[in-house]
Amino acid sequence: MFVDSHCHLDKIDLANFNGDFAAIVEAARAAQVQHMLCIGVTLDDFPAMREKVAGFSDISITCGVHPLYVAKHPLDKAQLREWAALPEVVAIGETGLDYYYDPESRPVQQESFAYHIDLANELDKPLIIHTRDARDDTIAMLREGKAERCGGVLHCFTESLEMAQQAIEHLDFYISISGIASFRNATELRDVVKALPLERLLIETDSPWLAPVPHRGKENQPAFVADVAKCVADVKGVALSEVAEVTTHNFYSLFKRVRT
Repeated sequence: MFVDSHCHLDKIDLANFNGDFAAIVEAARAAQVQHMLCIGVTLDDFPAMREKVAGFSDISITCGVHPLYVAKHPLDKAQLREWAALPEVVAIGETGLDYYYDPESRPVQQESFAYHIDLANELDKPLIIHTRDARDDTIAMLREGKAERCGGVLHCFTESLEMAQQAIEHLDFYISISGIASFRNATELRDVVKALPLERLLIETDSPWLAPVPHRGKENQPAFVADVAKCVADVKGVALSEVAEVTTHNFYSLFKRVRT
């Protein structure tokens, strides 16, 4: 059984599922996906996302504001705290730093990120981290904020082995691997995956984006997380069943509030 540790179910085009949201879930279940973590990226979208997945016991949710969104929309800290504290919210994020797409908004991103870290520690919920071209600042802010207290994951990881090792060794974080690892030009990322201990890895789809091989060109969905697991298994030279077992165990170890 697999777990999709990071997906955006509310962003998937339902036209591909005859307008039926439940069909996405059924497709995942048919692919042996045991659980899905649906990630919040804006406060505007959170209520509708929460309502859409309500009633599905194999879907959990997070609440947070993506760094590229907060640059254009002032962060409502009171609203974020209220919704993040809901019992069905199992983690804080997606938050972090992205200097690749919007380097000019660094101060605003950093202010938001610091608040998310503090909130995660206050609520004792792990962090979901987006980081791009911001390696040093991401690790520095997590260490300054004592994020090892709440724990977390660097999701859709595409950065350096050194950064991954810092997150694991200094913060007790996990590293999540997406379909990018299966892309033909992702040799360096596969080297990172090979070097990291399986006991610190999660797998994800980041649906509806980044569909793994052999689904390139299609919209991504949680059912395809099995293909991410296969890529990890091939890179590390272990059985697919071992990747499934260990990454699923890792998921539940990190996200202790998820109901199984």
